[in-house]
Amino acid sequence: MPDLLSLQSKRRVLVKLVNFEIIGKPAYSTLKVYLSPGESVTAEAGAMIAMEGDIAIETRTAGGLLRGLLRKITVGESVFANTFRAGQRGGVVWLAPSVPGDIEYIELKGNGLIVQDYSYLAHHGNVDYELKWAGLRGLLADDKSGLIWMRIKGVGGVWVNGYGSIERKDLKPGETITVDNNNIVAMDDTIRFSVTKFGGWKSFLLGGEGLVVRIEGPGTVYLQTRTLPPFAEILNRFLPK
Repeated sequence: MPDLLSLQSKRRVLVKLVNFEIIGKPAYSTLKVYLSPGESVTAEAGAMIAMEGDIAIETRTAGGLLRGLLRKITVGESVFANTFRAGQRGGVVWLAPSVPGDIEYIELKGNGLIVQDYSYLAHHGNVDYELKWAGLRGLLADDKSGLIWMRIKGVGGVWVNGYGSIERKDLKPGETITVDNNNIVAMDDTIRFSVTKFGGWKSFLLGGEGLVVRIEGPGTVYLQTRTLPPFAEILNRFLPK
């Protein structure tokens, strides 16, 4: 296992006793988590690329962070989460998101974070969540891509992924930014927001944006530089009818 100074010089960071490295940024990012004996990381099902060393796997349905995920919504399918726990010799877990793009680590110190469901990759520590957080009801009303939202809270950290690169915007109290809801990866739950139309009525009807989200600080918002719906529409033109 590499030494700590080497890790820090190459974006490997020691946070809450978990060493990790993000490689291939920003287009095809991969997360490598270096686990010491007894440490663990939980990831969405299907995210694992490889394992090294002494690693035990526990697969659970809707446990911890993913409790009840998707059982009460849409198609009613259960979601499985895999917990990777290191034995006496420690080990490494390689994880990757389902879409090409960036990975960002967000530390939790008892604070809350709002995350798009498909932007969640993995977490560690003592964290929990609320699915389809009620505060986003207005945003969900104009959800163009069937996204589900989570409010994650606790002590530890979460790795989120974006389609394209992830840009971090820190907002001071009263400072605002207007974004398309499909570009939101995550944001602090201290953020205030409102849903509004894009420009005037002509822009609203013909500009291709529809409704947008006006976000007000204080807090941090994480934005992805690409969105899946336009890409899916392009691919659809080439699929057999």
